[in-house]
Amino acid sequence: MSKSVVKRIGVLTSGGDCAGLNAVIRAVVSRAVRAYGMEVYGISDGSLGLMSRPLQYQKLDLSVFSGTVLRMGGTMLGTTNKGDPFAFPMPDGTLQDRSQDFVDGVRELGLDALLVIGGDGSLGILKRLCRQGNIPMIGIPKTIDNDVPFTESAVGFNSAVRVCVDALDHLQPTAASHHRVMICEMMGRDAGHIALHSGIAGGADVILIPEIPYSLDAVVEKLRAVHDEGRRHGLVVVAEGVRMEDGNSATMRMADGQRRYGGIGLYLSEALAERMDTETRVTVLGHVQRGGTPSATDRVLASAFGVHAVDLAARGRFGRMVAWRDRGVMDVSIDDIVAVGARQLDPRDPLVHTARGLGTYVGDL
Repeated sequence: MSKSVVKRIGVLTSGGDCAGLNAVIRAVVSRAVRAYGMEVYGISDGSLGLMSRPLQYQKLDLSVFSGTVLRMGGTMLGTTNKGDPFAFPMPDGTLQDRSQDFVDGVRELGLDALLVIGGDGSLGILKRLCRQGNIPMIGIPKTIDNDVPFTESAVGFNSAVRVCVDALDHLQPTAASHHRVMICEMMGRDAGHIALHSGIAGGADVILIPEIPYSLDAVVEKLRAVHDEGRRHGLVVVAEGVRMEDGNSATMRMADGQRRYGGIGLYLSEALAERMDTETRVTVLGHVQRGGTPSATDRVLASAFGVHAVDLAARGRFGRMVAWRDRGVMDVSIDDIVAVGARQLDPRDPLVHTARGLGTYVGDL
């Protein structure tokens, strides 16, 4: 598709929310309107906006973007991480393939291309939808988990780390005051990026991540060593996807019947209490990591991604995802993203070496 053909683009956010999404949308509209004279349509609630009848969307122009939008957390378009269009839950409890409703929605709105802001899961599903309808697509990575492959960072990660470090800064003084071990459970699914970055910046004594096995005895040994060094309190950071010693994940059954990660912090607290003469307390950060004002780093990343994504659309380079590598923006094949799947943390990551160099226990290799 040539530059002259791309006149009308859609943009949507899909999957879990995070800080920086509105900065991406702002950048897309600014570049599309100012540089190429394109029309931009924001799709409401991810794929649901194109599956709804009537369609749910809004036309986005420069008047929409006051000075506050860049600073807003969440997504002004709404998002969803439920309801796979290929197996969509119906009121009668059955699952129905509604993928064609999505394709028909794109046609009805008259879009020449779709810019999708999502994580690896969302990008995979939307790639299938767009391929089915021969819809030109460009991906923009966002996730607090930072597990999208082929990009050093995704929108939302830096802001989430900032929240976690701020929490550790608040927990340390009360830990010291009461001579306690404070355990902070963080999000991240099956990847330890948030926990490792936050634990180093927040001065944690123990960092447990899904990619590296650990033992409770080694955790106890580390915390006792901290006490022997003259400090009567400790900080433990644990990613939600870390398994218990029996190899099972700590999960909770939600009201909708699904099981989600949660409870590894409490498990560690009880296990340590049985082995040590020290009080422990648990803080589960949960969704507070997703909200709040985006960091400066995320705003810059979001802006660079949005501009580059529109440039790709204008040049007709579809089937690509924008990425951040070596202090610059590039783009990679979405097919490669889908093939690789979620990017876990490499146990040989230089930051693992850094943490251990600081004396932090990061599991056993």
